Amino acid sequence: MNTKMKFKIGEFSKLCQVTVKTLRHYEEVGLLIPIEVDEWTGYRYYDISQLRRMNRIVYLKRLGFSLEDIFDIFEESLQMPTEEMIRMKIAQSENEIQSLIWRQTELVKLETMLHKQENIMEKVFEKSLPSRVFATHRRKIDSYQEMFNLCPNIIGPEMRRLGCECPEPQYCFTIEHQTEYGKDIDIEYFEAVDKRGEDSELIKFKVLPEVPVALCIKHYGAYEKMPETFAELYSYAEANGYEPTELARFNYIDGIWNKESVDEWLTEIQLPVRK
Repeated sequence: MNTKMKFKIGEFSKLCQVTVKTLRHYEEVGLLIPIEVDEWTGYRYYDISQLRRMNRIVYLKRLGFSLEDIFDIFEESLQMPTEEMIRMKIAQSENEIQSLIWRQTELVKLETMLHKQENIMEKVFEKSLPSRVFATHRRKIDSYQEMFNLCPNIIGPEMRRLGCECPEPQYCFTIEHQTEYGKDIDIEYFEAVDKRGEDSELIKFKVLPEVPVALCIKHYGAYEKMPETFAELYSYAEANGYEPTELARFNYIDGIWNKESVDEWLTEIQLPVRK
């Protein structure tokens, strides 16, 4: 006559390679209840069938299923997840892979930045901005990508129609008029031209006076990281007793139009100031 084999909780934890604490938790949530609890000693006993069930729990957890998912699978007397559950877990895994790839890429960039700090973020410097005549265009946009489509497809053709010439040294920049983040980007584009022309519906001509002192810093890379550069710029201004007098100018030197890598994008932020 075969005697049913039973294991104390410690023995069972060693066989399954899970902690006693985990087994007690699974008992509390009703996922794996001992076949017997001695009323005098409180000893818990498990059998061979529960060893198989425990192995299945471990396997499904490694596949990314939650304890709630596993409980539902067992409640429906299933040995494995349904095809629909598996497809959902595959899609979730793909999203997690992309998230991990992004995290790895950002960590590598951060490591590079720490090793080459001076190349990634140059120090603040001062310069004057001369008085120039500018062809300007202002509108609200949803993203900077829209601005880069706007320049070659709308602003550029209109400037050519108006006969605008851009003398050396060429100088173009944008300023942002919105007062808070989350609203449409209220952007104004400026490009230096040789003379003031006739305003059109799209292009207005303005003469900006000289800016005697502007604090400038070069930002390399994606525009989403500009807050880090702003922190450097304004920290320098505060530490050296400067007060902003106008909105910051974004002088886009290199970008999507001439560089393949985002890391090569270069924007000079120019902040007019006074002491």
